Amino acid sequence: MTDPQAIQPSALDQLPDRDPEETAEWQASLDAVAKAAGPHRAAYLMRRTLERAEGNGIALPKLLETDYVNTIPTAAEPTAPGDPEMERKITAWNRWNAAAMVTRGAKHGVGGHIATFASAAWLYETGFNHFFRGKEADGSGDQLYIQGHASPGIYARAFLDGRLTERHLDNFRQEAGGQGLPSYPHPRRLPWLWEFPTVSMGLGPLSAIYQARFNRYLTNRAIKDVSASHVWAFLGDGEMDEPESTAALALASREGLDNLTFVINCNLQRLDGPVRANFKIVQELEAQFRGAGWNVIKSLWGSAWDELFQLDTTGALVRRLREVPDAQVQTYQTRDAAYIRQDFFGKDPALAEMAKLLSDDKILECFHLSRGGHEAGKVYAAYKAAVEFKGAPTVILAQTVKGHTLGEGFASKNANHQMKKLSVDEFKTMRDLLELPISDAQFVDGIVPYGHPGADSPEVRYLQERRAALGGPAPARRTHALAPLPAPADKTFASFDKGSGTQNVATTMAFVRLVKDLVRDKETGKRWVPIVPDEARTFGMESLFPSLGIYSPKGQTYEPVDRDQLMYYKEAENGQILNEGITEAGSMADFIAASTSYATHGEAMIPFYIFYSMFGWQRTADQMWQLGDQLGRGFLVGATAGRTTLTGEGLQHADGHSPVIAATNPAALSYDPAFAYEIAAIVKDGLRRMYGEAAPGEDPNVFYYLTVYNEPMPQPAKPAAPGVDEGILKGLYRFNTAESAGVEVAAANAPRIQLLASGTAIHWTLKAQKMLAEEWGVAADVWSATSWTELRRDALEADAALLRGEERTPYVRRALHGAEGPVLAVSDYMRQVPDQIAQWVEQDWSSLGADGFGLSDTREAARRHFGVDAESVVVAALAQLARRGEVKATAVKEARERYGL
Repeated sequence: MTDPQAIQPSALDQLPDRDPEETAEWQASLDAVAKAAGPHRAAYLMRRTLERAEGNGIALPKLLETDYVNTIPTAAEPTAPGDPEMERKITAWNRWNAAAMVTRGAKHGVGGHIATFASAAWLYETGFNHFFRGKEADGSGDQLYIQGHASPGIYARAFLDGRLTERHLDNFRQEAGGQGLPSYPHPRRLPWLWEFPTVSMGLGPLSAIYQARFNRYLTNRAIKDVSASHVWAFLGDGEMDEPESTAALALASREGLDNLTFVINCNLQRLDGPVRANFKIVQELEAQFRGAGWNVIKSLWGSAWDELFQLDTTGALVRRLREVPDAQVQTYQTRDAAYIRQDFFGKDPALAEMAKLLSDDKILECFHLSRGGHEAGKVYAAYKAAVEFKGAPTVILAQTVKGHTLGEGFASKNANHQMKKLSVDEFKTMRDLLELPISDAQFVDGIVPYGHPGADSPEVRYLQERRAALGGPAPARRTHALAPLPAPADKTFASFDKGSGTQNVATTMAFVRLVKDLVRDKETGKRWVPIVPDEARTFGMESLFPSLGIYSPKGQTYEPVDRDQLMYYKEAENGQILNEGITEAGSMADFIAASTSYATHGEAMIPFYIFYSMFGWQRTADQMWQLGDQLGRGFLVGATAGRTTLTGEGLQHADGHSPVIAATNPAALSYDPAFAYEIAAIVKDGLRRMYGEAAPGEDPNVFYYLTVYNEPMPQPAKPAAPGVDEGILKGLYRFNTAESAGVEVAAANAPRIQLLASGTAIHWTLKAQKMLAEEWGVAADVWSATSWTELRRDALEADAALLRGEERTPYVRRALHGAEGPVLAVSDYMRQVPDQIAQWVEQDWSSLGADGFGLSDTREAARRHFGVDAESVVVAALAQLARRGEVKATAVKEARERYGL
């Protein structure tokens, strides 16, 4: 039978062979090695040859996997500075207090995680002692994305250096009293310590990449030189299963983000069991990162393994390490030496001979304890190599044991992620292992004590001296006392008050025009960060390309195909626009980095991210929660909004529910403006609140969500009636009355109804107002509901005030007080959106909305399908009035038949 490999074409077959004889000699040499020394030796030589070629810059496909050994051999490790014994003591105290904190909290049933920090302690401590730059260093210091489940260890270190007290530790996960600590890194809950929320898992690595990229953006645009800042992301090997974890690896290498290091704690376990039970997660990650263009450093084995590797003269040990699946490695960490001799060494005669030279203690030391992530010297070597590597980001794959130093009951057990406490005896064993001066007498009533060597102890002095040399405490978040940004000129916003006359203008276009004016402002224009996921032309933003430029760290190395056009595609190293391609998650990560720059870098930036509304909250709501948790500020703009305005696109593009999801985020101020002047008023007030002078009691740490539409309509002038400006911001104002609208109503005492509408729905509501008057003798007043959500929040606050004994009336009730007739609310979203305020409206209430799935058709057909077009509004209004006896019941049937409903 023909060997299939013999007939497979190679890429090399497409290239002419200038010297077939030389090629044959090389191939013969490889065959000879394989025959004489075996295929493993041949493979070894090939790998080393490929590595040499890569090192010499020869263009060959990269070697994606290396042997299951340390990238940096022991002989090449640099000598770490500092006092290793002092750092060991500091780490021991932090290990103890992290475990004590969670164990004491377990008595209250609040949970917590012990095993993660136990495995990663040296990964953090080495960085804190030698690498992580604080906020007082040049630039902005480093940015640290701490693995969420390791938070007890970070709190323990803050306790040791005096930033936290025992009371804080005793209130871990118990925040209601005001002296507690949040479970995970939460900037909103502990804003002086945490910079970045890293739970939900997967969002940390994605955000870290875009933070590193945004640092370059700030530097290249000459906003602030933060080239000295380094981004460190601490991740779990199980967390890398999240698609967001690896979604932007290619971006990081493509843009050469050597200011970024991922440290992946490869303890081979996730929450329920092994990460890759039958495979090897380290090798998988190495191939993935190398394939994406990252520099990969593996720190797998501790120094106890050096003797074993020196004995491995045949390569049998390296081969065996490569083939043993992760779950079996985990098993070795829990079994005795006899089992390891038989199962690991006994599989190969050369290994069996090696095992005869090893004592049981040596075998247990290697397989139970000695890992690259547990030795400060090996971690230091990996970190030093990472920060010195130029041209690409680095990932460090550090192998550890989950639950290390916590005793046999914890280490490598499948359930250790859910194990919340140690017994007193286990603590005493841990104490002896860590050599801590804690006496048995300190365990009072079975409660484990916290340990502290004293505020003036050598350990604390050393810790504080190291942090001072590196630029201050870490992690830390600085709330900079920034001067308010100067407000843009009023004329920029007032120009929208006069309307568009007879010209049809979509609110999307109105928003883009407003931004074009704002980015020209001499004081604040450069601080705008336009973000768009490859839909700029859809939103009419292509005119910004040549004037602002699209950010690219390489500038523009080609001549764009449309260079002869006025609005050509211009990329620039100092470009202002972030055009991210088709990635809403990446665009949101951009937005988060820009929106929190006021804290991270002491530079207030004003991001706006414009996107198909359907692909905003539905797709990236978790990141929008992360944005709120990180105290981000800026404008999210859901364009082509609503369920019926995007003609022909159909179900997946028809958004009828984003405001519902937005309403669940306490930091999101959600608006559905109908007119251009409303957009201008909302943006103006948003700039004041977030970047200017916030009013007393106002939280500036919010972000705005605005919906804009692609339906060109005449933009009216802003009504001159009092209270319009307040109503736009509060969420409701009367746009007109039947009388001011100029519609003719036959009877002087005609029945009256109040029509509330938001967004584009107001246009067909205005048509219904005219039809009701001219065809049915009904007077209708039309109200613009710019924010159903803000109306509801105000009403909820009023209810809470009443329970405190304060007299307060919800704004929506005050606004509608005395308005004659029932209320009919109309929205291009599901009825749940306007129904948010129903219970606070004193009039009879009903609503219309676009519930259900979308469909592909014209706007008119879609609105008829959902029952929200002008004719449907008329019928619903008549039905409401008929129930009150104000019009004849027959009018409803007649209207349905007339309009074909």
